[in-house]
Amino acid sequence: MKQDRKWIYYLGLVLVAAIWGANFGVSRKAMETFDPILFAFLRFSIATPFFFLLLYLKEGSVGVPIKVALQLAAIGLVGVTGLEIAVMYSIKYTTLANASLLNVAPWPIFAALLGPLFMRERMSARLIVGGVAAMAGVCLVILGGSEGFDLSSNNMVGNMLALGVSIIGALFNLACMPLMRTYSALRVSTWYIAFGMLFMFPFTLGSWSKVEWSSLTSSSYTAIAYNVLICTLFSFVVWNASMFKIGATRANFFRYVVPAAAVAAGYFFFSEQISGWQFGGTVFMVAGLVWISLEKRANAVPVG
Repeated sequence: MKQDRKWIYYLGLVLVAAIWGANFGVSRKAMETFDPILFAFLRFSIATPFFFLLLYLKEGSVGVPIKVALQLAAIGLVGVTGLEIAVMYSIKYTTLANASLLNVAPWPIFAALLGPLFMRERMSARLIVGGVAAMAGVCLVILGGSEGFDLSSNNMVGNMLALGVSIIGALFNLACMPLMRTYSALRVSTWYIAFGMLFMFPFTLGSWSKVEWSSLTSSSYTAIAYNVLICTLFSFVVWNASMFKIGATRANFFRYVVPAAAVAAGYFFFSEQISGWQFGGTVFMVAGLVWISLEKRANAVPVG
């Protein structure tokens, strides 16, 4: 990868993480109308035809071999269906601060530990220092809020689910990397999202009748459009393409932008206050990510 173009991929990671963080505010509004799993299903089911159309227009075909389809089905089941449902229930059974911290903070650590199973990526001193700084920063962003971190037994199920999201999410990202050695990020994203959407459908069967479809407001349609076009269609392709160029271990540290963007969304959408600790944590996190991005390195090589 040419060093003078490297910044484009880091910019892509930051942009997508900021989009996902802002989506906390958008989705919170949407949850007033939709069941969480139904809203996730609408997001992926509406996005799927757009993915296939874009794939056909860009590459002239949409198919994958049966063996690869089975791999992508497994990735979709775990990384879309399982991950989305686990995130929803982790939020339900623990505090938002707990869920945010345990969903996000350990994810890059698990990606780094599990990375050798999928990629030949080297853990450099710069990556470790920058990663620790970024993780400390994101902890300050989350814990500096009004909720803090609550270790009471009432939250234990949600805490374990949130920690599981970090492990599943890291495996999900890493499992995509060897496939992107042969297929484009767009083709990989299209198929695992399609499979994940199909596996998610049975979990929505009891939710459709609860929505008053005739009385949906413009804000509901805006939330759906934002999730489909920006958070899914644009973001999944850009994240996967950038992750492949940068390497999964480094890319996943940029997920730390998500809670910072979520805090900003809370400020703009819900007039939530930003504490000095959160501001300081954001500065610390940005410094760590910049330190990581300045490292010169070769492309990671998928195993297999």
